[in-house]
Amino acid sequence: MKKLGFGTMRLPLLNPEDNKSVDLEQFKAMVDAYLEAGFTYFDTAYMYHSYQSEIFVREGLVKRHPRESFLLADKLPSMQLKAEGDQERIFAEQLEKCGVDYFDYYLIHCLDVENYEKAKRFDSFAFVSKLKEEGKVRKMGFSFHDTAEVLDGILQDHPEVDFVQIQLNYMDWESESIQSRKCYEVCLKHGKDIIVMEPVKGGMLANVPARVTELMAGAHPDWSPASWAIRFAAGCKNVIMVLSGMSNMEQLQDNMSYMSDFVPLKEAEIDLLWKAVQIIHEDIAVACTACRYCVEGCPKQIEIPKYFALYNALRTSADPSALKAEYTEAIQSYGKASDCIGCRKCVKACPQHIRIPAALKQVAKVFE
Repeated sequence: MKKLGFGTMRLPLLNPEDNKSVDLEQFKAMVDAYLEAGFTYFDTAYMYHSYQSEIFVREGLVKRHPRESFLLADKLPSMQLKAEGDQERIFAEQLEKCGVDYFDYYLIHCLDVENYEKAKRFDSFAFVSKLKEEGKVRKMGFSFHDTAEVLDGILQDHPEVDFVQIQLNYMDWESESIQSRKCYEVCLKHGKDIIVMEPVKGGMLANVPARVTELMAGAHPDWSPASWAIRFAAGCKNVIMVLSGMSNMEQLQDNMSYMSDFVPLKEAEIDLLWKAVQIIHEDIAVACTACRYCVEGCPKQIEIPKYFALYNALRTSADPSALKAEYTEAIQSYGKASDCIGCRKCVKACPQHIRIPAALKQVAKVFE
C-alpha cells in the first residue's frame, strides 16, 4: 500500500459554516484522482460531518468504483454506546450508510480510560472479533487518545488486534498530554502495525508561523509545511498508513506529489523540525485541531474551535480589529466564550486534552 490515507473528517464544504454541506462534486474528483494515482485507503467514522460522512463516502466512492479497488476503514463509536444492542445497530447502520458488505479495517473509536471501561462493559473487542470471523471486518484495531501506560494495558489485554491508530506528529512527539513518541514506542513493543492520525494536527502544521515557513524553505523551497509533517510520520517504523483530512484538490495533489514515491526524512531534516516545534509553541496559544468533538455536547452552544482559532490568530495578526469583529459576528449565532459554565463535557470529549474552560476564560478576556 502507498502510505497516504484519505481521511473524510474534513471534506470540502460548500458553506464553511455548515459541516453537512460537503461539496460532493469536488469530493468525487478528489476520489478519482487519488485512486488513479494508485492510492487506496479511505477512513471514515460514524460522527464525522455531523453523521453524514459515511453517506458521502457511499456517494463519492462506493457507488462509483469497484469494491476491490479501494480499502475502507470505519469505527465503532465507543463514546456513544449506552445500551445492549447499540453495537449491532450502529454496525448495521454503518454498512448501509457506506453501501458495503464489509470493512477492510474496523476500529473501536477513541479509546481512553473512560471509553475503554465502556468497551469492556459492552465486550466491544469480542464483538469486533466476531465480525472479523464472519468476514464483515478484515482487520480489527482501535484509535487511541490517552497515555502510553493506558495503551500498554489495552494491548496487554487484547493482543488479538491487528493495528493501532495513534496521534503522531512532530509537534506532539514529546508532549506530555498527547505522548506521541511514548505511545509509538508501546506499539513497537507489542509489534503492532500503526496508522497515524493528525499528522498535521488538524491543519496546524500546514499553516505554521512565518518563521517556521522560512526555516523550512531554507532547506527545501519546494516543500510545503504539510509535507514536512506527513513525511515525518510516514518515516516512522511500523507505520503502514498516514491519514490526511484533505479539504480540497490542491491539498490532495500536494500530498500525492511526494507520497507517490515516498522518501523518509534525513536526520538533519528531523533536527530542523525540533527547531520548528520551539517556534510553534511560542506562537500558538491553544493546540486545538478543530475536530469539533467538544461542540456537540456543549449546553451553551459555544463555537469552541472557531474561538480558539481566532485567539491563536490574534498572536501574529497585523489586524486584531478584524479578528475581534469576526468574534463579535460569531456570538450573534453561538454562545460567547464567557457563557461557559465549566461543566467539563468538552474536556472529556477533547482528544487533545485541552483545559477548555480555562482557555475560554482567556478568549473572553481578550475578545469581550
